[in-house]
Amino acid sequence: MIGYNAHTNDQESLQETRFVNDLASRECVPCRGGVPPLSEEAARPLLAQLDGWQVEAGHHLLKTYSLPDFAAALNLVNRFGAIAEKAGHHPDLLLSWGRVEARIWTHKIDGLTESDFILAAKFDDLVGHGGR
Repeated sequence: MIGYNAHTNDQESLQETRFVNDLASRECVPCRGGVPPLSEEAARPLLAQLDGWQVEAGHHLLKTYSLPDFAAALNLVNRFGAIAEKAGHHPDLLLSWGRVEARIWTHKIDGLTESDFILAAKFDDLVGHGGR
């Protein structure tokens, strides 16, 4: 997947780079409900495959991406939106100047599933591992 990497020579522009993560290569599976959210124990090895994500209140994944300006942050939100739409899995994205905050959980069960970790990995794959 081609994406943006905030680590650049002039620290002002974003460069395209390629990154692949095992989770990022998988597909989100639609949740039909009726299943329990992942336990903290089950989520731990999935979280270990991500960089800079946190599990908040045992409910959702959270990460903030820092970018050089508003335009870059808006562009990233649009690219995240395209990934989410293709996956059929829709996060909450907060856009501000030079910053994008992503919150991911499975709304149908009001908690975390493996697909949440897959979507997070796809986001990181787009920006390069870490993306902070």
